[in-house]
Amino acid sequence: MSATTEQPIETIDLGDLEVWRDGPPHEIFDRLRREAPIHWSPMATWDDEPGFWSITRAEDIERVSRDWQTFSSERGGILALDNTVPVDLQNSMFIGMDPPRHDRIKAIFQKVFAPKPIAQHEPTIRAIAEEVIGRLEGRRQADLVQDVAQPIVARVIGRFLGLPEKDDALWADLTNRGMGFGDDQLQPRGLADTIITGMEAVPLMVAEVRARRERPTDDLISALVHAEVDGERLDDSEIVWGMALLLAAGHDSTRATFANGMLGLLHDADAMATLVADPELIPDAVEEFLRMYPAFSHFRRTATQDVEMHGVTIREGDKVVLWYPSSNRDESLYECPHQLDVERRPEHHAFGAGGRHFCLGTALARLELRVMFEVTLRRFPNMELIEEPERVASLLINQPRSVPVRL
Repeated sequence: MSATTEQPIETIDLGDLEVWRDGPPHEIFDRLRREAPIHWSPMATWDDEPGFWSITRAEDIERVSRDWQTFSSERGGILALDNTVPVDLQNSMFIGMDPPRHDRIKAIFQKVFAPKPIAQHEPTIRAIAEEVIGRLEGRRQADLVQDVAQPIVARVIGRFLGLPEKDDALWADLTNRGMGFGDDQLQPRGLADTIITGMEAVPLMVAEVRARRERPTDDLISALVHAEVDGERLDDSEIVWGMALLLAAGHDSTRATFANGMLGLLHDADAMATLVADPELIPDAVEEFLRMYPAFSHFRRTATQDVEMHGVTIREGDKVVLWYPSSNRDESLYECPHQLDVERRPEHHAFGAGGRHFCLGTALARLELRVMFEVTLRRFPNMELIEEPERVASLLINQPRSVPVRL
């Protein structure tokens, strides 16, 4: 019996990074869903960080996600940690806004990210995946994070935005350092790295936007510069912060889901053999990977008034954290929720749990992941895991640091 099943539930602190060293603490989440679906974590290991309420059941996360009047994305931002990205900067991205600002800006972005126009990019995405994975021919070993996932996702989002291939590594580095809250390797200067990378990235993004206003090109930045809904267009600041959001999600979330999904297959020979034998199942498997391994462990809301849930009073101004690794494995939704089942066809996973903040990039993520798994498993169907990888230590991003394999 582990410490998490023995210790008093009120002493569990999900804000402690040690709890996350081996990935999401699923044993703790199982307990919280059963015993304390609304649970307080004091964040005792962080300086000047107020505690938060954890929401762990799927139905409660959906309720909070849909009720923006009571649970605001704008008032305190979207991160469990207060002292990372200033709230006013989070509010510059539509993921950190409430209606009506959120709805106006997201509607313009959605025109560009609709499923039909995204589907037209499959040949380009497939060519990128084939070229990157083709570099591994003749090698005996590889790292599926650094050698496969990172270069593919960097080139795909770079191609969409119209950024030159020579800058892929630069944008990947900025994203990794900017998103790695709490991880000593990703952020060697601590949380200050988030602000430092922002100062480096913003002038570069401003220059790209201004260049498209002067000379439109055939890329996503140009589409955003000239898109309008009901006669309204985005200003430069709105496009820049939208770019920041797209770069973060385009690099980090797709890489994380691919790396976690491949790691899951490498741990489950039957699941791997099933997909190798029948690639038609890969779209369903992608949905299962999204369920099992959400790329972002949480987003946060702030209560705008006192509200009671499950007999617990959440006070106005309190932080409320939505834990997707928990809701995605809720026993009320799935049988054997901790079991990878590549034929499951789940309907509930980490694209936002409903509401206005449902993920903008779902069509692109699904397409990109499907192609990446198809090409990887066709080229290297017999790969084996060399050793269990270390995971990134973070309350936010859920991914292995590497996935070393024998090809």
